Amino acid sequence: METREPRPEPTAAQPSSVPGVMAGERLLAEMREEIGRSDNKASILIGAVGVCSGVIASGAHVPGAAWAAFLWWAGCAGWVVALAFLLVATFPRYRRSRWQRDQPVTYFLDVRRAARTGQLPEALRNTEADPLAGLTIALDNTSAIITAKHRCIRAGLTAWALGAACLVTALASG
Repeated sequence: METREPRPEPTAAQPSSVPGVMAGERLLAEMREEIGRSDNKASILIGAVGVCSGVIASGAHVPGAAWAAFLWWAGCAGWVVALAFLLVATFPRYRRSRWQRDQPVTYFLDVRRAARTGQLPEALRNTEADPLAGLTIALDNTSAIITAKHRCIRAGLTAWALGAACLVTALASG
């Protein structure tokens, strides 16, 4: 039976003496939390659209008047669009790795690319030597992800509200 030496316990990261690194790390942590919150919001809204659609579909009939039928189908289309935007908001966002030799790794695909080229140890040393460079890249990428998620959630909510207004108006017409 093989015996293994115990692994040393990881040590807590020491605060960086490079100006801006602590602020960048804090912002990056907050942005990662915001990505999770955005995904949760979109998931809850997907469920709400599904429940509302089920309620409408279970007891609804297409109104007889042409204008009301148009509003009915416009409302249904609005909810389909809302669902699409909300699903896109929860979809993982990947960018192509733009990592090149002598750059810091900031993203899991950067790590894969550096490893495939045999440059991962050097890339990690570069990342550690200039932590602010890696942080600025990571902050920019993470900010773009959050912006895209919020844009999709906003569009989904708008489409849902417009669809609901159309459906309510169609149903109220009798």
